[in-house]
Amino acid sequence: MSQISVNNLTFYYEGSYDNIFENVSFQIDTDWKLGFIARNGKGKTTFLKLLTGKYEFKGNISTSTAFDYFPFEIRDKDKNTIDVIEEIYPDYEFWKICRELNFLNVDAEVFYRPFSTLSNGEQTKVMLALLFSKDNHFLLIDEPTNHLDMEAREILKKYLSSKKGFILVSHDRNFMDGCVDHVLVINKANIEVQQGNFSSWWENKRKQDAFELAENERLKKDIKRLSESARVTKQWADNVEATKIGEKSNKYEKCKDTRAYVGEKSRRMQMRRKNLERRQEREIEEKCDLLKNLETVEDLKIFPLEHYKKKLVVMEDCTIAYQNKQIINDGSEDAKELISGFHLEVIQGDRIFLKGKNGSGKSSIIKAILKQVYEKNNENAEGFEHLIKDAPVLKKGNIEIPNQMIVSYCSQDTSMLHGTVKEYASENGIDETLFMALLRKLDFPRVQFEKKIEDYSGGQKKKILIAGSLCKKAHLYIWDEPLNFIDVFSRMQIEELILKFKPTMILVEHDKAFMEKTATKIVEL
Repeated sequence: MSQISVNNLTFYYEGSYDNIFENVSFQIDTDWKLGFIARNGKGKTTFLKLLTGKYEFKGNISTSTAFDYFPFEIRDKDKNTIDVIEEIYPDYEFWKICRELNFLNVDAEVFYRPFSTLSNGEQTKVMLALLFSKDNHFLLIDEPTNHLDMEAREILKKYLSSKKGFILVSHDRNFMDGCVDHVLVINKANIEVQQGNFSSWWENKRKQDAFELAENERLKKDIKRLSESARVTKQWADNVEATKIGEKSNKYEKCKDTRAYVGEKSRRMQMRRKNLERRQEREIEEKCDLLKNLETVEDLKIFPLEHYKKKLVVMEDCTIAYQNKQIINDGSEDAKELISGFHLEVIQGDRIFLKGKNGSGKSSIIKAILKQVYEKNNENAEGFEHLIKDAPVLKKGNIEIPNQMIVSYCSQDTSMLHGTVKEYASENGIDETLFMALLRKLDFPRVQFEKKIEDYSGGQKKKILIAGSLCKKAHLYIWDEPLNFIDVFSRMQIEELILKFKPTMILVEHDKAFMEKTATKIVEL
């Protein structure tokens, strides 16, 4: 066991308006399973890359351990997986990687497939197996659960729980609870390290916040009482002081003893006044030290519309396929079937989660519905026109959509985002004031509005899409993996939003805690 010691770390990106870290100091042990918690854009990925030496910084990071970062960059994904591994780590031991893949329920045949043909889950598992096959390396694991289905997350959670010596960045509460024994938290005012998992840290935070709020109220009352007492004492002291001089002192001039008594009384009143003022200043200082790390999670709003029809989507005996664009013997185009005999009924007020393994067709169902909306009523299809050209084919069955139904769509893909926030709002017909207000509630600093969206973190980009969807008044909200990269606090905000306004929704999301809290119906694929 060794330590990673961070002392007076200060870092900012060149050309940026603000510091990411400023005089940060803490220590962690290299045999910990450390969960890393922070809001989006607060520097989680940046800190991991500082550990690897990617950026220059002020201060000191001292350790004797070697670091490896996940996900690592793969230059040519068309190479066979075994060749990719050899290129990244020429000194690998084949039996060790096989052992790790066995723990992750991955067959060794993946070695001889092009890396690009592996699913998201298989690619993640291969990369982690390679990293954990190395000896005496401390792993920096950055959001491994993005795009992983629930089954893959459970396997990965069990795997990481059996390991040690890593920092894990994840916003999945259930996942983090199962595989970390310490947490590193970037608060508003400081960085703290605690023993335990996400739930134990969250409970401690709630208790600390509750204590500070109660203490803040007590101090506010004390300060008000002391202010009033100081005002009365000041008046008394001034009145007594006035008897020493001027007209009020005439009746005391004839008696020397009386003048001495008045002088002593005045001195004591002035002392009492100063003591009250000093005590009030101390209490104000105590009050200022409170609530610095309180996360003020503001309520979000959504504007669901009510349609005159009760059923918004009806899918009957649907077979969905993608064209392979290969002409077969009879001259027709072959099509790869993803789903057959599928039924779905979406009634107003439903919040339906599509659940299944990666590749089971969840996003294809969404695209098939969006295509039907576009073809039937394309003026209400803003924001997902680009999906239509890649949408799957409905080979069999029927999808019924009512007339004049408006859909608000949130994509899992952020690659199309560009320009500033104002430019994005203008291009997409979004009310700029409402859009920025929602982003502010999702913890966007105002300074971010002047930056290019391309420079945002993954979580901040997803918040752009979510806020854009929330700004649209719609009968049906369709969200495809909306929480990838989104921080825990914002996830809770979105949970409360859905439970409060009860919009009709179809969602694909692998966050188990989020799904269990908000779903009215779960459709297994």
